[in-house]
Amino acid sequence: MSQDQTTNQSWGGRFSEPVDAFVARFTASVNFDKRLYKQDIQGSIAHATMLAGVGVLSDKERDTIIAGLRSIQTEIEAGQFDWRVDLEDVHMNIEARLTAQIGITGKKLHTGRSRNDQVATDIRLWLREEIDVILVELQRLQAGLLDQAERHAHVIMPGFTHLQTAQPVTFGHHLMAWFEMLSRDRERLLDCRKRVNRMPLGSAALAGTTYPIDRSVTCKLLGFDAVSGNSLDGVSDRDFAIEFCAAASLAMMHMSRFSEELVLWTSAQFNFIELPDRFCTGSSIMPQKKNPDVPELVRGKTGRVYGQLMSLLTLMKSQPLAYNKDNQEDKEPLFDAVDTLRDCLRAFADMIPAIQPKVAVMREAALRGFSTATDLADYLVRRGLPFRDCHEIVGHAVKYGLESGKDLAEMSLEELRQFSDQIEQDVFEVLTLEGSVNARDHIGGTAPAQVLVAVQRGRELLNA
Repeated sequence: MSQDQTTNQSWGGRFSEPVDAFVARFTASVNFDKRLYKQDIQGSIAHATMLAGVGVLSDKERDTIIAGLRSIQTEIEAGQFDWRVDLEDVHMNIEARLTAQIGITGKKLHTGRSRNDQVATDIRLWLREEIDVILVELQRLQAGLLDQAERHAHVIMPGFTHLQTAQPVTFGHHLMAWFEMLSRDRERLLDCRKRVNRMPLGSAALAGTTYPIDRSVTCKLLGFDAVSGNSLDGVSDRDFAIEFCAAASLAMMHMSRFSEELVLWTSAQFNFIELPDRFCTGSSIMPQKKNPDVPELVRGKTGRVYGQLMSLLTLMKSQPLAYNKDNQEDKEPLFDAVDTLRDCLRAFADMIPAIQPKVAVMREAALRGFSTATDLADYLVRRGLPFRDCHEIVGHAVKYGLESGKDLAEMSLEELRQFSDQIEQDVFEVLTLEGSVNARDHIGGTAPAQVLVAVQRGRELLNA
């Protein structure tokens, strides 16, 4: 019986019987790692080019291999490639097809490398590209926030702590808080990309290779910043995938917080904003419903990305050096985390520019809850009173307001002066919503002028 009929042709020489059919399916990864076909071919072309450069392959063999690989990529992208589970993974499927196309020369491609360093390289190439796509979507979302913040820099709404009315802020200022969160996410992803962009190819199975390879050539051809410094670590390191999932988890946590606010703001109880119909659905039984499905789903998907981070941390926590079959389980969590973050960012980047604030409702809400109480305390401090005394004075005024049903700005001067004779007519300048937000005219403050400064600063950041 021929070797192909008994064992896998890529490693079967040492084996005397074929792998159990179930085990073959159980251990195969091609159903999900075929997604790496483009990067696998890209890495193989660079590897063949390098092998020819150091004399391991002839120029003719190199050209034949590269032409065959490009032909295979065309087949895959046309949906004409026959992916075989018995060949285990994307690497062996492509190599087997290459050998079928060009003969024995195809078998020479694997000289000086292993599937261990091959897959580690493929994943890094793939993740590098995906991070770049995610950064584009993140920038689109941030640009949308900047436009909305600029457009609504003067719109007043209540700011909250403990979900209770605290002080007046501007809608533009609130949106810029989201922008700041995303800016940190952008920094983390850019920093993560630096560690993704290191090349393990040339580490071979774990100890390097005896062939006279030139890793600097493949490094340059593949656009890596540097080669891995240790072959054992090169094939077994998955820190970069864990680090990405950690950054993705933080980004999803931020978008989940945005989502929670959007869900609250669209409720009848808040009624602060209107989401476009195309980002919502209705109810099968209640005809009046307009459900904020996109924010709700983003909020729900956050836990999914957290789970993928924990999967990868757990996967790696007990592995001895170097490569282990466990690492086959790195791809699906990483793929899912990437897909989820990218799609959530895309949905928000499309949705945020279309949000319509209900200006009058926001303003009316800011008038409730004594939101200018701190401004009254600050006014009294400027009159020479200690802040703690001012705090107590305003507390009494608020208590009176609760009993009389009046906000501070609705009280007469005589009513206010019963709590302190330091209060004069000019107090009403600080008790208005506009007076409150405009007074916070410093870097990072909620004043409309500072919102516009922050927007400009944000645009400079995105264009840098």
